[in-house]
Amino acid sequence: MKIDDMVEQLRLLPVESLPSARLDHHRSLRTGMPEAVFGEYKTAAQLIEILSAQLQQPHVVLATRVSEEKARTVCAAVDGLKYHEQARMLTGNEDRISRRQGSPAVLLITAGTSDMPVAEEARITLHCLGRMVEPIYDAGVAGIHRILAHQKRLQQAPVLVVVAGMEGALPSVVAGMTPAPVIGVPTSIGYGTGAGGFSALLGMLNSCAPGLAVVNIDNGFGAACMAAAITRDLGSGVRD
Repeated sequence: MKIDDMVEQLRLLPVESLPSARLDHHRSLRTGMPEAVFGEYKTAAQLIEILSAQLQQPHVVLATRVSEEKARTVCAAVDGLKYHEQARMLTGNEDRISRRQGSPAVLLITAGTSDMPVAEEARITLHCLGRMVEPIYDAGVAGIHRILAHQKRLQQAPVLVVVAGMEGALPSVVAGMTPAPVIGVPTSIGYGTGAGGFSALLGMLNSCAPGLAVVNIDNGFGAACMAAAITRDLGSGVRD
């Protein structure tokens, strides 16, 4: 971030009051991560108001869980936003992203293709937080050779985000193959006794593999924020 941008950000009050929200513009100064907008239950009008205000700030803008229909309305009213369909995310001010040069990539792994929307939420979030990401998709334990083929990459990654539904076994396998922290993301993918992701969640929480932590069901955003925090001191925060 440029000095002029930092001065402008400090000049503004920490909270901007809008009719539908109170925006925390200083969150990135406190935590290193900008305020994100959870868009699933907000109306298009509320998103237009909030994102228009956020785009005036010197940091990246992101909104999660935005339907395609809602995104179409918002993008028609607000310039400078990009919709990521599979991740269901809106992003803006991407020229403000501070890239961390020299930092190894976060490894992002899914058990199956059906887990990709949650993984893409994590990938886009990591991108907006300036982190490099290396995806390995569809490498679940039903074909264990698929993940075993990447043992060298698992050993070299600084942190791994592993997304899995069904019985949620993949994060345990990966955590037994790497010295790095592993963040397990249970998804709501699965048949009846999967119970909307609870089977995967409980399987990950009961793992005997050391170094595995678990976020909430379908929470790709939360996993990305944790991975970004873990890698904060790796590489330099130099803008491209």
